[in-house]
Amino acid sequence: MPTPLWGSNGVAFGPDGRLYAAQFLAGQISAVDPADGDVEVVVPMDGPVQSPDDLAFGPDGSMYITDLVPGRVWRRTPQGVYTLVCEEVKVPNGITFVGDRLFVNEMKMNGRLMELFPDGRDPVVLTEGLAFGNAMQVGPDGCLYYPHMMTNQVWRIPLDGGAPEVVAEDVHEPVAVRFDRAGVMLVLSRGVAGFVTRVDLHGTGSRSMITSGVAGLDNAAFDEQNRMFVSSFAGGGVTEMYPDGRTREIVPGGFDGPFGVTIDLGGTVYAADHYRLASPENTDGGEPEPGLEQPGGVLTHDLLHFCHGIAADSGLLHLTSQYGNVQTYDPERKTSRVRATGLDQPLGITVGTDGTLIVAEAGAGRVLAIDDTDTVTVLVEGLEHPVDVAFDAEQRCYVSDDRLGAVFRIEDGRTVAVAEGLGAPQGLAILGTELFTVEAEHRTLRAVSLTTGETRVDARDLAVGPPPGVSRRTEPALFVHGMPGSPRLFAGLAAAQDGSLLLSANGEGTVVRLSPLSDSS
Repeated sequence: MPTPLWGSNGVAFGPDGRLYAAQFLAGQISAVDPADGDVEVVVPMDGPVQSPDDLAFGPDGSMYITDLVPGRVWRRTPQGVYTLVCEEVKVPNGITFVGDRLFVNEMKMNGRLMELFPDGRDPVVLTEGLAFGNAMQVGPDGCLYYPHMMTNQVWRIPLDGGAPEVVAEDVHEPVAVRFDRAGVMLVLSRGVAGFVTRVDLHGTGSRSMITSGVAGLDNAAFDEQNRMFVSSFAGGGVTEMYPDGRTREIVPGGFDGPFGVTIDLGGTVYAADHYRLASPENTDGGEPEPGLEQPGGVLTHDLLHFCHGIAADSGLLHLTSQYGNVQTYDPERKTSRVRATGLDQPLGITVGTDGTLIVAEAGAGRVLAIDDTDTVTVLVEGLEHPVDVAFDAEQRCYVSDDRLGAVFRIEDGRTVAVAEGLGAPQGLAILGTELFTVEAEHRTLRAVSLTTGETRVDARDLAVGPPPGVSRRTEPALFVHGMPGSPRLFAGLAAAQDGSLLLSANGEGTVVRLSPLSDSS
């Protein structure tokens, strides 16, 4: 079912007792009532904040937000007025208040930890050399504690600067350093197992670790009763975590996108979900109803960062990343083989009968072929923004271009229009002699006859793209300071053996099955 909180990153309790969650991929911030899981959007996706990653509350109740991709830090007053605090921070992530003092760090190599001043004074750099900073907090000793994500360390530094000091080494993939109400330090892991490490700072430095099973932990906050609530960048939602690792779902998770979708010969559906490879779970145990089927849960197979296009092939999965890579992944052995690098925003991918990979290289306006020796050749170029590719039964290749509003067939290095005047066609799938495409602009599924050229609309009001009536502000950059920024939405489509279609409904965080109506209906 749809999740009300897809992609949850930084979390903090507000003055009203609600838990506020920054949703980086959704571009919004929501408030969660921990008693009943009710979710209210507070900072909408069409507001001034593009890519909120973490947040903190000041003494006056104002919310301070790190806007990661454009490099800004915002203040939002309790009355909802936004002011820009600073735009001199590169990839701002971790943010915290200590009394009336505001601190922010950078999630990059050689990042900085800085004190910012809401009154407009110039920032003060406490230290440099962070190996990807993230969620931080002041400890009982009055020092700031923060992770170096790339070196698996926790560091601390006095509030007025000085020599930073390593507190803990060999911490499993640290993403957030938090202190509970009793002053106990807990370090969250961003890995698939959901480890949380307790470190004894006051005695021997001993550690204990719990396994929560929450894949892709991002942040944590403690309420007045010292209950721990955690977020997941990989699965969204909010979860209460008990000291022994048991969990209680407060807001159900879902997909972060999803982007591409595929189905293997065994019937397993896989979604490329930006941070992970995931599958929808049908939790009702019954047969799917005709029409639309919305699975009730999500299974994380592995954390495969920045996966967007996907195609199943003889037990393997071929994946693209908008940040330039194509890889082949073995879900049984959990191993990867890099097929291509340095491409310009590759998106849709499909496989020919001879094993050749066909990739829509959206940023370069090309369609590429990658053979079994990983040699890359150009099939066609001169497109505006090719998004997805598909083969028909005769191994003729088709490509959708969402900026040209058309679907083309590729013939001898040139394109032949199959359907034009479409509303941002993205995902492609072929069943028999019919081609199907998702018109993201119109939120419809369009069928195109490959024999007559006739078209029809088979489904409307699909949950793809921003909700109706929402005009998203300027799209955040794809890259920021050489690092991945915000991905472009991609509504993937795949054909199943039973004649149904699978849609990545990125407007609500689900995979939807579109089943043909029976002749008797």
